[in-house]
Amino acid sequence: MKREKFGSRLGFILISAGCAIGLGNVWRFPYITGQYGGAAFVLIYLLCLVLLGLPIMVMEFAIGRGSQSSIALAFDRLEPLGTKWHWYKYFGIAGNYLLMMFYTTIGGWLLLYLFKMAAGNFDGLSTEQIQGEFSGLMGKPVLMTVFMVVVVLLCFGVCSLGLQKGVEGITKVMMVLLLALMIILAVRAVTLPGAGEGLRFYLLPDFEKMKEAGVMEVVSAAMGQSFFTLSLGIGAMAIFGSYIDKKRSLAGEAVCITALDTCIALISGLIIFPASFAFGVNPDSGPNLIFITLPNIFNAMVGGRVWGTIFFLCMFFAAASTIIAVFENIIAFAMDLTGCSRKKAIAVNLIAIILLSMPCVLGYNVLSGFAPFGEGSAVLDLEDFIVSNNLLPLGSLLYVLFCTTRWGWGWKNFLAEANAGEGLKFPKWVRFYVTFIVPLIVIFLFLQGYWSKFFG
Repeated sequence: MKREKFGSRLGFILISAGCAIGLGNVWRFPYITGQYGGAAFVLIYLLCLVLLGLPIMVMEFAIGRGSQSSIALAFDRLEPLGTKWHWYKYFGIAGNYLLMMFYTTIGGWLLLYLFKMAAGNFDGLSTEQIQGEFSGLMGKPVLMTVFMVVVVLLCFGVCSLGLQKGVEGITKVMMVLLLALMIILAVRAVTLPGAGEGLRFYLLPDFEKMKEAGVMEVVSAAMGQSFFTLSLGIGAMAIFGSYIDKKRSLAGEAVCITALDTCIALISGLIIFPASFAFGVNPDSGPNLIFITLPNIFNAMVGGRVWGTIFFLCMFFAAASTIIAVFENIIAFAMDLTGCSRKKAIAVNLIAIILLSMPCVLGYNVLSGFAPFGEGSAVLDLEDFIVSNNLLPLGSLLYVLFCTTRWGWGWKNFLAEANAGEGLKFPKWVRFYVTFIVPLIVIFLFLQGYWSKFFG
């Protein structure tokens, strides 16, 4: 069966960026930026993206394009005879399923809040009442299930239209709208009375704050964020590599995708900090920021209902672009491994994803007694920990070793694939760095993740 291809280079860049651009850009990036010294942290983060994220992304793309397959058969086709690299495919695809086990639930929350904000449900509510809205939602498993199922159906519906018409066509529109709407929101936020203080906090480096947090702690947080923001290590990027032709070299494409991902993260800071400071609200992290802090801010703004609706539309696009991209990977895995049709792969996985998403939905109500990391934690935290602290770093380590050592695909094969076509080339002189230093950084991040989770 002939492999499907993207209709355009722009489609490939926007879809890959859509996969990378997710909730981490909005609910984690601004918060840790503020926590670790504003612009000082951003500078280190950008350096980490170039030194760590970019090479691993190029490797994933090269393995996808070189094998013309998803993670299902990529290692089987490229590994030296008799080696066992292909065993990783089961861990990689497990990472995709695990990610969707909680991402679909959060996507459902965002869709519900989009409707709530548009309907004016938050108008006139006090801070406590807005907090009560979110707490109330956590106690409604049926409502959460309905919205989770709607998100799953919508995103699989896009995938069912095929690669070019569905995944590429619709993600392109969503990503362009996401960028445009976020720029509009950022302009509104920075022109609020009292926004200047927030801009100073965000854009002026505060090295004192960095020293307070500890320089190593800041560097480690920047490395972690740069690494996780690009969805590396579980084959989510490799699949898109298999859909592009050899007209363009891969390093240039990876730079474009990383730049887009970073733009969205930086713009989200331009929305959140000026708005938070203008209304004297502490910019929180995680679900609190999106579902409690920001609705409070929009409530206090003139025309807040409109701005809030635009914001939740942005958030839904950011979540949906990731869900569609990962669903495409899951569908391609099933098709490559079993030879089944796209329709059959979707039908089976649709049911599987809905069932697998239920523990996360029930983790806040029926299963609320299960607190894997102590009081206040839920099923979502466990699922996120397995993906973010285990499968992403260890998977990335495997991709690096596969591309740089003679026991895997090897440096020469990787370089030939990465540099085929026009555009920016992957430099030969970084061989020592990517072979020896990058694996050490990834191992450090893996251990650091455990240390901060259990001893930090």
